[in-house]
Amino acid sequence: MLSTLNVVLPIFALILAGWLARKLKILGENALTELNRFVVYLALPALLFDIIASAKWADLAQPAFIVAFSIGMMAVFFLTIVIQLRRTRHLADAAIDALNAGYANTGFIGFPLVTVFLGHGSLAPTLIATILTVSVLFGIGIIIIETGLQGEVRQRIIFARVAKSLLRNPLLVSPAIAVIFPALGLSVPGSVNVFLKLLGGAASPCALIALGLFLAGKPSRKAEKETFTVTMLVVLKLLVQPLLTWWLASSVFHLSPLLTQTAVLLAALPTGTGPFMLAEFYRREAVTTSRCVLISTILSLFTLSFYLSLIGAQ
Repeated sequence: MLSTLNVVLPIFALILAGWLARKLKILGENALTELNRFVVYLALPALLFDIIASAKWADLAQPAFIVAFSIGMMAVFFLTIVIQLRRTRHLADAAIDALNAGYANTGFIGFPLVTVFLGHGSLAPTLIATILTVSVLFGIGIIIIETGLQGEVRQRIIFARVAKSLLRNPLLVSPAIAVIFPALGLSVPGSVNVFLKLLGGAASPCALIALGLFLAGKPSRKAEKETFTVTMLVVLKLLVQPLLTWWLASSVFHLSPLLTQTAVLLAALPTGTGPFMLAEFYRREAVTTSRCVLISTILSLFTLSFYLSLIGAQ
């Protein structure tokens, strides 16, 4: 429990820093919007580029792990969309809700957690899960959001409008260009690599501070109405996704104990800040997303500690 708390505590500290900065009026009313734009247009694209460009094909050659983790993540993602659409949720909002249910905080919590409890042998599959989450799942979410928003114009021009928006979206363009490096066996020049790491390293801290800024704002009347939605999304994230991933990894694909434990641990991580950034960027209601990130992170202290005690007793 204490080891898990040590990994998760910096997240709460950054959220608190943002909350205090707004309450003490250190940062003004426009800080949230501008900070989020910095993350979306500069920091996060640099982080995505760095992750993809630095990947080695040898480390990624674990097809069974990729399929098991992907199915567990995508099943929860699309199940959430179906549920929310049946509840007459707008497609763009349903996609953000689906990211809340399937987007694990692999980068900020995953790497330190697996290093402490599972060792360096779990770092390669953690990199795979990070790429699948922050690039593949994130990209699919953006495509669905854009489709929902452009669909409000005219059906016959949806494809052209969506394609244009996607081609201008740095969160999709950045990893798409970065794929060239591992595909051709190229390496990023040293100075460029330092630049990417410096800029990309600001993505998660700034996103968490932005979340604190949002939480420090005026309480929304919609918060109480969204209690069922938040509860459902947190259950899907912390319980359904890891249980489904465990069944796939152990019973369907018969992964090794280490890969199974890694897949389940990563699937059990709380919601990352990606969905919140998209909700703010596309100016959708961010109350549900902010509460999902905060509540799932708090509850994960107990769910992750429980799971780690189970595998530690084996």
